[in-house]
This record gives sequence, C-alpha cells and structure tokens, in this order.
Amino acid sequence: MTQLGLGLDLSTKRTRKREFLDEMTRVVPWQKLIALVEPHYPKGKTGRPPFPIQTMLRIHFLQQWFSLSDPAMEEALHDIPLYREFALLGTGMTRLPDESTILRFRHLLEAHELSARMLATVNEILQAKGLMLKVGSAVDATLISAPSSTKKAGTRDPEMSQTQKGGSWYFGMKAHIGVDVESGLVHTVKCTPANVHDVTVAHELLHGDEQVAFADAGYVGIEKRGETGAVQWHVAMRPSKRRKLDKSKRLDRIYEKVERLKAGVRAKVEHPFRVLKCQFGYLKARYRGLGENTAQIETQFALINLWLARGVLGKAK
Repeated sequence: MTQLGLGLDLSTKRTRKREFLDEMTRVVPWQKLIALVEPHYPKGKTGRPPFPIQTMLRIHFLQQWFSLSDPAMEEALHDIPLYREFALLGTGMTRLPDESTILRFRHLLEAHELSARMLATVNEILQAKGLMLKVGSAVDATLISAPSSTKKAGTRDPEMSQTQKGGSWYFGMKAHIGVDVESGLVHTVKCTPANVHDVTVAHELLHGDEQVAFADAGYVGIEKRGETGAVQWHVAMRPSKRRKLDKSKRLDRIYEKVERLKAGVRAKVEHPFRVLKCQFGYLKARYRGLGENTAQIETQFALINLWLARGVLGKAK
C-alpha cells in the first residue's frame, strides 16, 4: 500500500527544545571557551582529523542540558537531526562522534580542570556586564545521590559517603555553592562526600569581598568560626525555635519579620538548584569518584549562569 505524504516541513516548527538551543547558542561565549580548550586539544597530524572543538563543546553541553550518558549521546546524534544541527554536524559529514570520542573529550576537560576555568570565564563575562556584584553571598548545599548497591564487592564508590537527613539515609555527595545575593548567579562550587557538614566548607564558598552572607539553619554557629573573616552572617533560625515564637508578642513578631526577610534573600540560592535538578534533570551522580562528578557539576553551573542571565546577555549580543 502506498502511503500518502502529509507535506509537512518539519524544519520550521519552533519547538521548545529548538528555542532553548537557539537561546543558548546566542549566550554561550563560544570563542572564549574554545580558546580554553585549544591548547590541550589534539592536533590530529596523523590518522583521521579530530572533530572541531566547537562541535565537541556543543555535544558536551547537550549532555549536560538533556542528562545524556556518552552512549546515549552517540545514539541521540544519530536519531535527532536537531542535535546534529546544533553540534554543527552538517549533511556532508561522513561520520559522527562515537561514544569513545565523546568520552575522551570529557576526560580531556577533566584532566586539565577546564570545567572550573569555564565557570570562571563565564563569571568574568557576567561581572563585566554588571550582573555579579561583590556586596554579599548566599550559601547552601544539596545532596546528590550515587549508586549504593552492595550486592557485589567494591561496587560502592569509595569517594562517596552516607548521611542522614530528615530521618532518611542517603548515599552520595554534596554540591555546595555560593551565589551572588543580587543576581542569584553562582560564583563558587565545591563538592564533598555527603557526610561533610555544611559549616565546615562554608568559608570556601565565599569569594572574599563580601560584607554579608546568608545561609539556612544548617549553618547555625558559622559566625563563631574564624575562617570566614569579618563577614556579617545572617543565618536562619532553627525551625523548632521559630515554631515557638508567639505572634501575639511584639518582639516575637519582629523576629518573625526578620526571618521572612532573610528567607527572601536566601531564596536566591535555591534557583540554581531548581534549574540543575528540574530543568537539566541532574538528579544522580553519573560517574565514579568526586573528580569526574565535580567537573560535571561545575560545567552545569556555568551553563546555569548563562541560562539565568540569558535576557541581558541576549540583548548585549
């Protein structure tokens, strides 16, 4: 039986995914990021020529945005024309990057700590645009689960750990971030095993020029530690103590109002985590070891900053 064609031009539909990729194409500083990778990228004097750096960067970013493993990314390039278009893999290409090529590029970025430099480069651009100020920071951490199976000896990642939160046990790591209180953009990222207390790394989340810092109740007592210098801390009251406030008393009403004001500022640190988990779909550590996972999270937050600042960056271009 002969099937009738519908006459559809599928290339003209402005899907949400296409709109997202077009937006990121405009705001990602491709030339600056390529310049970071170029000194370390193989020149391909023998054998097959390597794929262009920008193509490999675009593929690497697709993995972050759509939570794709190396094999899944290879298959997606074969299956989804939009991904090939974004990666600048035209119809004249005789081959596509396979999972080994994608893996080697990721390992190259990790070996030379280029993910941290990408985050720093993005933040320099944002600061030059006046989007990142130095008045204050907000800090927080989130748990990232890792595979916890113990059915086979040695399957648990030795660099991850177990911790308890809210009466439940979690195995994995923590991603700690420091954000600018004005813009909500991430300026510092630190990853640790899950059992490391938030307070112990709080000083590493400050850039050093803050006058004030905001944190949730998990950081109670931080002002007594000497590592954070002369920063004025505004830490949330413990929930158990806040529940005991008597709203009929004037002083307790003032305390409640102060807590609401602190929460409004502190909420800025939750926005990058929302994009990381809800939009980019990063819910579980993909790799083994803190090093590889830290590199991925640093890349994620560099891209999150660009996404959050896309309105200003898009106009600037």
